[in-house]
Amino acid sequence: MDNLTVVLYGLNDLRLEQTMIEEPNDDEVLLKIASVGICGSDIHYLIHGRIGDFIVKKPMIMGHESSGTVVKVGKTVQNLKVGDRVAIEPGVPCRICEFCKSGRYNLCPDIKFCATPPVNGTLRRFYKHAADFCYKLPNHVSLEEGALLEPLSVGVHVCKRAGIGINSSVLIMGAGPIGLVTLLVAEAMGAKNVIITDIKPYRLKIAENLKAKGTFLIKEDNTINYNIERLHSLFNGKPDVTIDASGVESSIQLAIRVTKTGGCVVLVGMGRSEMRIPIIDALIREVDIKGVFRYVNNYPEALTLVTNNKVNVKPLITHNYNIKDALQAFEIAKGNQDGVIKVMIHCGL
Repeated sequence: MDNLTVVLYGLNDLRLEQTMIEEPNDDEVLLKIASVGICGSDIHYLIHGRIGDFIVKKPMIMGHESSGTVVKVGKTVQNLKVGDRVAIEPGVPCRICEFCKSGRYNLCPDIKFCATPPVNGTLRRFYKHAADFCYKLPNHVSLEEGALLEPLSVGVHVCKRAGIGINSSVLIMGAGPIGLVTLLVAEAMGAKNVIITDIKPYRLKIAENLKAKGTFLIKEDNTINYNIERLHSLFNGKPDVTIDASGVESSIQLAIRVTKTGGCVVLVGMGRSEMRIPIIDALIREVDIKGVFRYVNNYPEALTLVTNNKVNVKPLITHNYNIKDALQAFEIAKGNQDGVIKVMIHCGL
């Protein structure tokens, strides 16, 4: 059978080839993959070949933002049947370490996360996965929305780590896909005032369409003091929570300094391994700094938000490609062109 697959061989060396269709184990299901979104981490591996200690040392199948239809079930699977449409949570932990047992399986040192070296990803026509990390989609939720539960789950985890609730004032630094889904979740959780920043006007326009209370364009010639003053003016005060979804050093510096005393800064954007930040400013004002790594137990919550129409992720999809044109899709995503937010690849024949 046709199992067209997108494989990364090295820096900017992406190839389309046929791979074997794997037989599911007893606790797994075989999926006919429908939709796979291109993530920033995919582009990072393509261009740089690594993210921190995760290094591409051998050919790796790409893709982890995925959905599909069950075509075969393992002998012990009870939660799914052939024909079920599912969203795929791409990280399968060991289930027995201290982090798994305490409910923080995203920190499991032995987690197998799709398209994170050396683990292969989902960007192929057929793929097998642990059944308990597949979530059945209601009939009114599309497979494209199912694929977007992956970044949406990041947004849910971010907002929960930040303690966002009714009347929270929230600043989001960066209006890429993660910043935008965090905007959607913060609004759904009752935040009264969510303002988002970016360096690209078209991203801020999309944020406005998603009902952000305010936007702010960061310009290269802006001083940090100017940015702080303007943002405080937009909030008519200071944000309770600032979320950095950019990973840029200057953005993290601004996030710490702009947040109210006793507030919280959450870092979700991936940047350089070492940075200079105003740590004493955070210390003397008791600004909590929290990290976010993927998500944990958030897929059901993300699905509920979509199922109940609390968030609409469809506007994030700006480009669609068939898997046969996947190389072109990655070029569009890699180019960081105006108008690009989420590139979706469709794997059906």
